[in-house]
Amino acid sequence: METQPPEQPAKARRAIPLVVVGGVGALLAGAAIAWMLVRSDTSKPAAPPASEAGLIIDSSAGDDGRIDPAKPLRCFVQGRFVGELSLTDCARRNGVATDALDVGIDESGALAAAEQAGAALVPLPPADVTPSESEATVAQPEPTDIAAPAPGGCWRHGGGRWRRLPGDMGLDACVQALFAGRCEKPGAASYGRWGQQTLRLVTGRIEISDDNRNFRGLVSQAPDCSIAPVG
Repeated sequence: METQPPEQPAKARRAIPLVVVGGVGALLAGAAIAWMLVRSDTSKPAAPPASEAGLIIDSSAGDDGRIDPAKPLRCFVQGRFVGELSLTDCARRNGVATDALDVGIDESGALAAAEQAGAALVPLPPADVTPSESEATVAQPEPTDIAAPAPGGCWRHGGGRWRRLPGDMGLDACVQALFAGRCEKPGAASYGRWGQQTLRLVTGRIEISDDNRNFRGLVSQAPDCSIAPVG
């Protein structure tokens, strides 16, 4: 006689669908959490290269030391700052050709251009000036004697160009050759170079600078435009 398996309790039969539904829900919750983690990771900005491999600088562009005519410079017209303009536009505002503009350092220390150098624009040093013994001193036999400067190259600035005077000379000879008999009106300035130092004639005095920016008094100029000996 064939026997029938005992019937499962009603509670057990009802539990089977609940287990299946719970398993499916757990899978869906896991998938949702994984998707959220992936999305939050991709939404974060990428770490900067410098934080992973050090600072990277692309220097392939190069620089030949020339001024780009299209690059903005601080432009001065008749000694007044008129804004940042290209070299061409600044020359047009000054009514001169581009190569007639003086380019140098202004009072703020920025590269600037103007029709001519003046108190607001210090011209850049001549490109072919090389270090020399112009700033050296020669010791004298007596300790009370003042050290005499060694001769150096003397340069005159004008028309946007530097021109070297013939031969080497001491500081006093250079100052006399550049500025004796010449006076400047207020707000104007004339420039020269002696060795590695910049000379500037302003109203009533000659100034000198070791860094082409910070000037100090060197010697006074008389009302008749004569200059006392330097040294």
